[in-house]
Amino acid sequence: MDTLIDIFANTQAEVFERVMQPIAFALGLGSRLDEIFNGTGWLLVGLLQILVMVVVIGPLQRWRPVEHETDARAVRTDVIYTLIHRLGLFRVMLFFWVDPIMDTLMGELRVHGFGTFHLEDLWPGVTDGPWMSFLIYLVVFDFVNYWLHRAQHQWQWWWALHAVHHSQRHMTQWTDNRNHLLDDLIGAVIWVCIAQLIGIAPSQFVAVMALTQLFENFQHANLRVSFGAIGERLWVSPRFHRLHHAIGLGHETALGAKTVLGGHNFGVLLPWWDVLFGTANFDPHFEATGIRDQVEQGVDYGEGFWSQQRLGIKRLMQALGLSSAR
Repeated sequence: MDTLIDIFANTQAEVFERVMQPIAFALGLGSRLDEIFNGTGWLLVGLLQILVMVVVIGPLQRWRPVEHETDARAVRTDVIYTLIHRLGLFRVMLFFWVDPIMDTLMGELRVHGFGTFHLEDLWPGVTDGPWMSFLIYLVVFDFVNYWLHRAQHQWQWWWALHAVHHSQRHMTQWTDNRNHLLDDLIGAVIWVCIAQLIGIAPSQFVAVMALTQLFENFQHANLRVSFGAIGERLWVSPRFHRLHHAIGLGHETALGAKTVLGGHNFGVLLPWWDVLFGTANFDPHFEATGIRDQVEQGVDYGEGFWSQQRLGIKRLMQALGLSSAR
């Protein structure tokens, strides 16, 4: 493990010095070299994730698919979303628009006496090792992820954006990053705030996010796999998460004769939270995916990247009462 860490660190330094640093100076960004160095790490992580997706998860999908591919264009659109995120294009947007604001905000908080809280300091001696503190942060982040995910499904304005993710009728490993960019921006701001407040080291933050993202790719895969009666309750499987995307199940809750936003299986890595808070569904079937009004009423959620982004904003405006439903 130490050897792998050293190889990654050396590669990051090499790419930064030979490629990213000259570009930064050419663009007049010499004062932001620390952030650009961190961004180089994210780029390398994204390339490694894509490699695992192509070499490992892709063949698994072809080995035991839930369904045959019926909409190649929709899958290609999901690939575009993945490349935008994993190759660092989305982080470039954060770098220019969000990071300066967050740095100023956190600086002001520290000036007024609100220092960073280090979560691992609660268990001195227990969390001294990097692996134990990593596991603690992984569980804490997953707990927060569960509640953020529920909010995306229960708050009408947020669902208006998050619906882009659920409108994919043919889920594959590329579907994880199929999100409205504003939805991703909101999530990124929340995660930066949480990371700053609980004091996670940048390297551990990258590791937690990278591991989470890679497993999310696996969970969205077109893969007929479950982990069995016990394993399904320990780690989120492709079958467990597919139920979250199931039509009329994963994002709706029946209340008598009507349905409201809600749903099941919000856990990102750990199904414990769904079990604990009563949202787990361990039905053994592999259901069709999509949104009820998309299937039954023909509601348009967009076919290409730009139409999905445009219609997401339109739904948001309607949910906020800023435009009519026409």
